[in-house]
Amino acid sequence: MAVVYLGLGSNLGDRRENLETAINRLEDHESIEVVKRSSILETAPYGKTDQPDFMNMCIMIATRVSPLDLLEIVLAVEHDMGRVRKEVWGPRTIDIDILLYEDLELSLDDLNIPHTEMHKRGFVLRPLSEIAGDVVHPRFGKTIETLKHELEAEEAGH
Repeated sequence: MAVVYLGLGSNLGDRRENLETAINRLEDHESIEVVKRSSILETAPYGKTDQPDFMNMCIMIATRVSPLDLLEIVLAVEHDMGRVRKEVWGPRTIDIDILLYEDLELSLDDLNIPHTEMHKRGFVLRPLSEIAGDVVHPRFGKTIETLKHELEAEEAGH
């Protein structure tokens, strides 16, 4: 079984319920087991700021599906929950990102693993460090905890 970390976010409707529904739908898949989950973090929107605040969290799953099959599953959950992709960084009922898939590095048109922007996003690194602080980012060779501290120092202007 592959160990995979997913980032989840929601800023439309009942945000907490959307996160729970997404996790339940992922776990309903026969080849996915949710192993760990972070706490839920309320965060200001990223990129496009004139929208409601997000609730974000990360989960660790164990799965037998390939990265591309997992992407299809994730996109189907988003679609079934009413996700409409109108604008980049726009509001959404649910957003599910594949952050890390084992120590795989993959760069395709539709899928980049590790997620290309995760090291720049506190709303990813904070909850991810709760459940995967010692995991090493395959591209940077640094733990998630270290990346989180570096980003926090950068944001604080140090």
